[in-house]
Amino acid sequence: MTSLHGGGNNTSLSSDTEAPPPTAAARRRGGWITTPFIIATVFGLTVAAGGWSANLIVFLINEFNIQRIDAAQIANVVNGCVNFFPLLAAVAADSLFGCFSVIWVSSVLSLLGLILFLLTVAVDGLKPAPSEPASSGQYAVLYSGVVLASIGLGGTRFILATMGADQLSKQQQQATFFNWYFFSMYSASFISSTAIVYVEDNVGWRWGLGIGLAANALALSLFLVGAPYYSRDEPRASPFTGLLRVAVVAFRKRKVKTTTADYYHGDDGVKRGDEDAPTNWFSQLNRAAVKVDGDILPNGSVAAPWKLCTVQQVEDLKSLIRILPLWSSSIFLGTPIGVQLSLTILQSLASDRRLTSSFTFSASSIIVFSFLSTAIGVVLIDRCLRPAWKRLTPGKKDLTPLQLIGIGHVLNFASMALSAVVESRRRRRLISVMWLVPQMVVVGLGEAFHFPGQVGLYYQEFPACLKGVATAMVAMLVGVAFYLSTAVVDLMRRVTDWLPDNIDEGRLDYVYWVMVVIGVANFGYFLVISWLYHYKNGKVVSKDEIA
Repeated sequence: MTSLHGGGNNTSLSSDTEAPPPTAAARRRGGWITTPFIIATVFGLTVAAGGWSANLIVFLINEFNIQRIDAAQIANVVNGCVNFFPLLAAVAADSLFGCFSVIWVSSVLSLLGLILFLLTVAVDGLKPAPSEPASSGQYAVLYSGVVLASIGLGGTRFILATMGADQLSKQQQQATFFNWYFFSMYSASFISSTAIVYVEDNVGWRWGLGIGLAANALALSLFLVGAPYYSRDEPRASPFTGLLRVAVVAFRKRKVKTTTADYYHGDDGVKRGDEDAPTNWFSQLNRAAVKVDGDILPNGSVAAPWKLCTVQQVEDLKSLIRILPLWSSSIFLGTPIGVQLSLTILQSLASDRRLTSSFTFSASSIIVFSFLSTAIGVVLIDRCLRPAWKRLTPGKKDLTPLQLIGIGHVLNFASMALSAVVESRRRRRLISVMWLVPQMVVVGLGEAFHFPGQVGLYYQEFPACLKGVATAMVAMLVGVAFYLSTAVVDLMRRVTDWLPDNIDEGRLDYVYWVMVVIGVANFGYFLVISWLYHYKNGKVVSKDEIA
């Protein structure tokens, strides 16, 4: 890792007297010095969130007497919400409050949610008696805690990734930060899904949720301690307004000719691209940047904002349109994962979880093998696979984001096929829970390829004004995928008898084979879209290139 003081964004501190340039440079913020605070915050908040989210299905079944398939469906809905909130948080960060404010407020909400979770098990009357349904008041406290904790988790997870990358000015440094980010997140998920889940199942929910509460409070404190070192961009006007203006102005000027057009580059007249005119792709939008009589005032400013846009705004909208088909191909990449994670926990509950005469494996902890596989996979890909690929391929080229995502697709549907084979065996005889480990390892390796690949792709290809939204789009597609997985499971329950409450009487293996078919078909769609896609400026930005 490079020096902890290098690579920061230049941010001068104002004073009443004019300061010379060296003083301003010395007082800049950002750089590697901020990374320990942000990574520690990611780690602590992930540990806190994993304590309730990883064991939510078991908590609903054992503490609130909810049926098993219903508990799995509720968990999928919660996971969907957790992954939708980052987009709302990103819009708020980019347009209104900035990353710093969104993160600390969301951390406080997460803390409040964990307090309510703890109260449901610590206060008599806030959870139902054994074998009795919960009352409306008990559900109100439970779901209030779920909502607050979900908003808090969603409002921090990917905004922290954006804020951490924004502290660094070089592409190579940002790529290194993303690797540390994913490693810390999945390592923390592994710890929370083993140690904390074990405490919840064997010592008590009060202790497990109390540890998560303490981890959340510590993470929030560490994040605030680092406040003097962060580089903070001032919130801007909503970038979505500028993108919408391009579409509106292009429609208004649909009859304007562009053959000899004079394009607008901004009030200062400085061209911010390599060309005088916008690119030819989706050329209908170019009319939004064509200057006509009355568009420009004598002082050089725009007469009406909704009558003229800059070339950069036009190109920003084009890059967003260009990336959306690729983004959509990842929705059905996440849908099988959502189905698999919830059903694997049910498989674990129906398996022999005794590892020794005195130790029983927690059902929810089966997913830790996915987290561990992803954490190790991220390191191996970055330190072993990518260097080896560059040495062995002509031109010494690095793996592109699309290649990483494609490998993730293959490993994804391979893990579903493995799940189907294992479930066929489990139905015939009682098997050890360790038979479920390989499918978790394979899906975890898939995530080690496609999640960093997607974050790197979107951060590179999205407009500069949407960097927060770029990383949040990964969370959003996971949210859509979890909702779709809930819909898929619900549909199968309606039209088949594969998913009864007692899975030993059903056919989970058939469900997994359906996921394999969906995964293979989606991979074909991804290949077509990838073949048609052109990177921004017509080239791939390598991990080793400097921005």
